[in-house]
Amino acid sequence: MIKNGHHTSNEQGIESGATQGDLACSPEKRKRSVRVWCDGCYDMVHYGHSNQLRQAKAMGDYLIVGVHTDEEISKHKGPPVFTQAERYKMVRAIKWVDEIVEGAPYVTTLDTLDKYNSDFCIHGDDITLTVDGKDTYAEVKREGRYRECRRTQGVSTTDLVGRMLLMTKTHHSNNIDNSDYQQHTDNFGKGPKGHSPWTGVSQFLQTSQKIIQFASGQEAQPGDTIIYVAGAFDLFHIGHVDFLETVYKQAERPYVIVGLHFDQEVNRYKGKNYPIMNIHERTLSVLACRYVSEVVIGAPYAVGKDLLDHFKVDLVCHGKTEVFPDRDTADPYAEAKKRGIFRTVDSGNGLTTDDIVQRIIKNRLQFEARNQKKEAKEIAVFEAMKRQAEGEQAGDTAQAAQ
Repeated sequence: MIKNGHHTSNEQGIESGATQGDLACSPEKRKRSVRVWCDGCYDMVHYGHSNQLRQAKAMGDYLIVGVHTDEEISKHKGPPVFTQAERYKMVRAIKWVDEIVEGAPYVTTLDTLDKYNSDFCIHGDDITLTVDGKDTYAEVKREGRYRECRRTQGVSTTDLVGRMLLMTKTHHSNNIDNSDYQQHTDNFGKGPKGHSPWTGVSQFLQTSQKIIQFASGQEAQPGDTIIYVAGAFDLFHIGHVDFLETVYKQAERPYVIVGLHFDQEVNRYKGKNYPIMNIHERTLSVLACRYVSEVVIGAPYAVGKDLLDHFKVDLVCHGKTEVFPDRDTADPYAEAKKRGIFRTVDSGNGLTTDDIVQRIIKNRLQFEARNQKKEAKEIAVFEAMKRQAEGEQAGDTAQAAQ
């Protein structure tokens, strides 16, 4: 059980990506709100994106997030998986975001920061390039209005697409030793000259510290309506966000608890290669949503008497998707229906994880070409940076020898 809540205080520490110098601002500066800017595609939003925004919010007081249009992304990277309208809504649902700017320019300039009264911009410790291979943050770096946060290891769009294209039941256990998966990642994310240090696949390792960073630990208060929902919430997407927002609106003071099923349980009723994300990854994805108050990790499939009594549940909600029977063919919501607290809600969004998988499969060759092109540009920049560093080192050595 992980308590989440809707508001978090500024976090400090190494993991936030901020240095002690960044955080130890003068008293005069701390009197005013520090506005920080992030921007990106935010396509197939995952907990890596959420973690970047969490770190960014910890480096300031007010977080503005610029999201690029479909046209801009297609020009510089290739076709996005999600539409700009879907991506705007996904970013708005991340609890650390205070404001979003739709149609933000792909190249971040001082004019953009000034337009939105932003003190500085923040990006991960990878590199973002334009279609002609230029650093999109070159100008703000040069003027000292750029900060970095740590990229989240173990998740990337490359990795997630790879999982969706593999029809196996073990992809979420240990991809590193899976020869089929390795072959796919070579095809999908590897350029003609090898791997970029910024694009690729690594293994996600869950820690208690990471969960604590994502959860705020707020308890339900007297007068709150305790609402329980359960499911896989796999590849957390806009369909889930619309559902949870609808659930959140069922009460004046909602306290939404999400029960996440273990991987084996999800595979039992979903089959194929589901879940795409393991229980640890799904936990972080759901915790990042502003409509969620608490998460139960490995919730029982049947919403029974013990669970309802323990959490003092006032309302149990389910969407318009099919309700799969329990192992004993019983209705998992039987007890809630018996108590008269079960409600079917319609978010108006029928998007499912299956639909997203079909988008990827349909456009597989486009996505493979997109990532190979992206990685080739990154390798070229990385090699140039390495040559420059080696040249500077050689110059220092020669000077020391004189």
